[in-house]
Amino acid sequence: MASSKFEEVRDKVKEFPTQSGVYLMKGPADKIIYIGKAKNLRNRVRSYFTDSKDHSPKTRLLVSHILEVEYILTKTEVEAFLLEASLIKKHRPKYNIRLRDDKSYPYIRFSWGDDFPRLYLARKVKKDGSLYFGPYTSGFAVQGTIKFLNRTFKIRDCTDPMFKTRTRPCMTYQIGRCTAPCVKYVTQDEYRGEVEGAKLFLKGQNRKVLKTMKEKMMGAAEEEKFEVAARLRDSIEAIKSILQKQAVINDTTEKDQDAVGFFGDERGCLIETVHVRAGRVIGTRPHYLPHFDPNDPTEDAREWMVDFLNQYYEDNFIPDDVLLPVDIGSDLSKLMEEVLKERSDNKVAVRFATDERGRNLVEMANENAKAHFLKYVSKSEEKMRGLEEIKEKLSLPEIPRRIECYDISTFQGAETVASQVVFEEGVPAKEHYRRYKIRTVEGINDFASMYEVLSRRFKHTEYEDPQLIVIDGGKGQLSQAMKILEEIGRKDIPVVGLAKARTESDFQKAEVESTDERFFLPGRQNPVIFKNNAEALYILSGIRDEAHRFAITYHRKLREGTSLESELDYVVGLGEKRKKVLLTQYNSIDEIRMAEPADIAKLKGFNRVLAERIILQLNDSEEEEIEAE
Repeated sequence: MASSKFEEVRDKVKEFPTQSGVYLMKGPADKIIYIGKAKNLRNRVRSYFTDSKDHSPKTRLLVSHILEVEYILTKTEVEAFLLEASLIKKHRPKYNIRLRDDKSYPYIRFSWGDDFPRLYLARKVKKDGSLYFGPYTSGFAVQGTIKFLNRTFKIRDCTDPMFKTRTRPCMTYQIGRCTAPCVKYVTQDEYRGEVEGAKLFLKGQNRKVLKTMKEKMMGAAEEEKFEVAARLRDSIEAIKSILQKQAVINDTTEKDQDAVGFFGDERGCLIETVHVRAGRVIGTRPHYLPHFDPNDPTEDAREWMVDFLNQYYEDNFIPDDVLLPVDIGSDLSKLMEEVLKERSDNKVAVRFATDERGRNLVEMANENAKAHFLKYVSKSEEKMRGLEEIKEKLSLPEIPRRIECYDISTFQGAETVASQVVFEEGVPAKEHYRRYKIRTVEGINDFASMYEVLSRRFKHTEYEDPQLIVIDGGKGQLSQAMKILEEIGRKDIPVVGLAKARTESDFQKAEVESTDERFFLPGRQNPVIFKNNAEALYILSGIRDEAHRFAITYHRKLREGTSLESELDYVVGLGEKRKKVLLTQYNSIDEIRMAEPADIAKLKGFNRVLAERIILQLNDSEEEEIEAE
């Protein structure tokens, strides 16, 4: 920061109020580069502008880029915490600790607020009157558990529209797996009594579930209802089998707990959460923070741990007990407890693990953090080598840490849409994905559509500039993109066209005969290619495929009330014949979503890869809601 500007901002901060709130530090182009919260805004923000030698290198770099500081007042410090987390999620400031998962983790949602509740796979926890269980590590495991619970406790698996409009029982009732509440064969109280066992099972009250089921089994046997008794017997054995596969930490508590651990060095830090539900470990979740060293003495462990907790529990399930690997002090612990209570409406304990059981859980989290850290670092270093190869082969001025790819899509004559996909450090950065409805173009005109998209994209000066733009197409599409960028004043951004080889001569012109992906550069006659196993090829072809997938799923969202047939139209590799086979075998989209991949793979013309792709894409519609202005 220039000396005069530094003094101007520092003097302005002296006039800040002394109450609680959130401060927003801005850099060039009025872009927010850091967001923080404070009990006393003036004191907290002034501390950045002191000549303290205790500042970390990251803080000194942050201060050098500050051109403006704004603030938002809050009534309490708890409100400041809540506001800070939501603003960080919205603006993704460069200098904040930002959580970026490789994937969203699934939950089991039990719509307990409904008259006739059912089970769903959910990706987000919402305040909708439902009960949420998780997060789990596998969507297939969640689907399998839901399928098991539906069969065991006779829970309806039909969609709400189908449930409301049915006039006679479906096949599920006829085979004894549902009590047909849709046609009033069972009352609301009777139905909820039946499915209560599933809720108790998910809450970990397994002894109570087994005891109740055994009593029902004995009663059915005494009444000589042997088929009912046999089904209950099988269900009891299935529950016991499920329970034996779960690691038991403490079978005397019904508390939900998260244990936090971490491991890192100058290359980055991995924070791990171990999820314990009703005394049983159901999974772990890693969060990799690149370029953050937890061992740096200038980094306050209490501060970054609280920042992590505040962001992590902004969207995720909040347990009864959060066990920490560092002592953040009683004041911060109490404050975090108030914040989490505000979000969950339940009492939450946030504490440094001092008891033996708590220490063991944190140690488990630390061990998992170390193992996952080594894996992430290895993957990160491999990605960096790929980015360096991209820089060298494409003659870029710098390593392309941020790559953007655009896809224009018009489906069956419907309106044209576009997708913007972003890779950072060689991996998807889904928080930066954007979707565009084409507003100024009628009919199919890819050039005009791309012109609109790029114009709208680069009006957003708050977005980071990419070091490379990937265009799906050959020389023609590349020249169009170059012309557009020149017209909008951004010809400084490197562009590459990606297309598959079509003729024998294309292979002969290439530098190395190894792959059918061709990369075209401005001013160069022959295409550039990469070796088949090159990480650089995986990155560039991966972002192209992701942009195509993202655009197609947008079409699916726009077509509200689509039929089962049109939903299946979006599955890559699923033709008309295979679609008819699926429609003959399954009655609804939910049935396909809940099906086992192995069952679909057995159908004529199917295989395991296609089966998994079908299920993954049909479940994909719950994610990625971002649309560009």
